[in-house]
Amino acid sequence: MINRDLQAVGLDIGTSAVRCVIGEQDEEGALNILGIGESDSKGLRRGIVTRSNAVVEAIKKAVDEAERVSGLEIQMASVNLSGQHLQGENKSGVVAVAGAEREISEEDVERAIDSACAIQLPSGWEIMDRLPQEFIVDGQDGIIEPIGMRGSRLEALVHVVTSPSAGGQNIVKAVHNSGLEIEQLILEPLAAAAATLSDEDREYGCAIVNIGSEITSLMIFGRGAVQHTAVFPFGGMNFTKDIATGLRVSIPDAEKIKKRHGCVAGYLMDDEEKQELIEITPVGRTETRQLTKEILTDILHPRAVELLQYIAQEVANSDSQISSGVILTGGSASIKGIVEIAEQVFDAPTRVGLPHEDLFGGLVDELQRPDWSVAAGLALTSLRAQLREDELGGKSPGRKVAEWFESFRGKFR
Repeated sequence: MINRDLQAVGLDIGTSAVRCVIGEQDEEGALNILGIGESDSKGLRRGIVTRSNAVVEAIKKAVDEAERVSGLEIQMASVNLSGQHLQGENKSGVVAVAGAEREISEEDVERAIDSACAIQLPSGWEIMDRLPQEFIVDGQDGIIEPIGMRGSRLEALVHVVTSPSAGGQNIVKAVHNSGLEIEQLILEPLAAAAATLSDEDREYGCAIVNIGSEITSLMIFGRGAVQHTAVFPFGGMNFTKDIATGLRVSIPDAEKIKKRHGCVAGYLMDDEEKQELIEITPVGRTETRQLTKEILTDILHPRAVELLQYIAQEVANSDSQISSGVILTGGSASIKGIVEIAEQVFDAPTRVGLPHEDLFGGLVDELQRPDWSVAAGLALTSLRAQLREDELGGKSPGRKVAEWFESFRGKFR
């Protein structure tokens, strides 16, 4: 049965852009995209709010555009959670089953997860998400849903993600000041995964790499769950700065050159394309000069290899199997040749992560870019959480993140 009252909103607050997606459940059960909005982002650095008012204005502009396209007015959104200091760690916790006749209850599962998450954190840090990987009942591992099973000992393996508290608090404050409530705060790569990964990808193992403007996040899946998380202090801006330095142009001009002509794999261009001329205006000059695309590629290629090697080393150090390969999302996943270079560096199949068309309807064609994966995934996660809540007649697991921040949200009213 389709519930027309379910309104799903994803709000991706990035360093270079803010993107908003509004949708509802369609007849097929997919997310029907009704409106999208995008604005230039200011006031963020590496996922951390530096100027709250600028962030608020960017949010309002993106939301206003999405509302205008959809004809709807929104009050609540699921928002991405990112930042250079996010850390993921695998933990385990064991409890004795307290249920009647040793039948595992929801309370037992919660106690096991709480036990796994009972870790000592640095001052000012807190747990941002708890992602169960599997459960072990009396030594039998690989169990996904233990509720209702019988046993005397329940062990939970959990991927715990932590971060400084201030990062999440300032995003909450900015969103609230823009006139919206937060339904859920969702880890950025987790949102991108929701829109781009299949069940097979999650089961057989894959790495999703979200290349943002100033930070890149890595999340590795295996056996249907998150196995590893890491964040790197670099992104598409590194390419832009290399162009600005190498060609003596301004950052805005370098960004335009990257988007229009950027290529990181010279062997993908024929001789004619290599000699194609690009016209630039150096900083402080009025006259223009020309250079070939081959020169631009020579500037970008070493940086692409360097950044991808950092990520590939992290994957190797995690001892994870990524049989389904690497999925690239984020704006810089659109740079020509980056998939081919990544395949060589990771020695694994690589593709650009686009929102799956079978999961979305309506304006889905407008979202067929890797930089829309996070916003689309946030909206999809919102819809799924609301459907679970309807089915359970209570609070969905996804809403626990919102409750987590309820304690300090009131301070900003």
